[in-house]
Amino acid sequence: MLSARGLFQEIFDNDHAYQLFCSIAASGEAQGGWENARIAALVPEPMAGLAPKITRHGADEDKHGRIFTGLLKRRGLEPVPVPPETDYTLLLERRGIGLAHEKLRREEPLTERDIVVYLAHSRVTEERAAGQMSLLVRHFGDHPGIGRAVRMISADEDNHLAYCHEELLRLAYAGHGRLIQRLLRESALAEIAVHRDVSLAVMAHLGRILRWPRPRTAALAAGIRAAYAYERAGGWRRMTTLRMPERRNALGGAPLGGTPGPAEPAAEAV
Repeated sequence: MLSARGLFQEIFDNDHAYQLFCSIAASGEAQGGWENARIAALVPEPMAGLAPKITRHGADEDKHGRIFTGLLKRRGLEPVPVPPETDYTLLLERRGIGLAHEKLRREEPLTERDIVVYLAHSRVTEERAAGQMSLLVRHFGDHPGIGRAVRMISADEDNHLAYCHEELLRLAYAGHGRLIQRLLRESALAEIAVHRDVSLAVMAHLGRILRWPRPRTAALAAGIRAAYAYERAGGWRRMTTLRMPERRNALGGAPLGGTPGPAEPAAEAV
């Protein structure tokens, strides 16, 4: 069975596998950018201080989408359509996790509860994103082709996760603690199932592209299911804890109790 490094290396060495991998990543980041931009535009007036941070979050996600697209273009490749069974954001929405796109397309202000839902969903999904990017940095942070990009995206994901922790703690202190814990639990249990399904779908597509023998495909699928079993047995709880991050006000904007200020995204690197 391939190691994580060996698996990623095989993907990166094959144009078609790399094309699918980057296309899925770019699409997911672009969706996240759109969602955050709409949420920032619809933040209720009493929570207006959050708007610059949500805007920054969305700008980072848009930047990440451009970075993955840029990585493709550097190899003379174009993005390809994303198979629906690999669309992490869509599958989470279908499970009722986060804010529905139908709601975000309206011009009606969101409620305070909607913002709590958004932050709880983000805290769970950013945990996953930060972990995945940390893995890529560990194995490819010094890679001449993608190292700078994965380091930048990883740092952004760490900031997003810190921001979610800080804002959810602030809202918990304001009286939303029970709601937050319930939403975190629901989001985490749905996310681990969606992550399993998407991982299996992505591996199936990559296996066909890379012509993996059946035993390798079966071993990778078994590994994905074993990881899900661990998460279902209790590993999901890591996604529901809240702690004040070492880096406060990671996305700029308004510090707790402060006055909103500009939040500019970091420059992108491809």
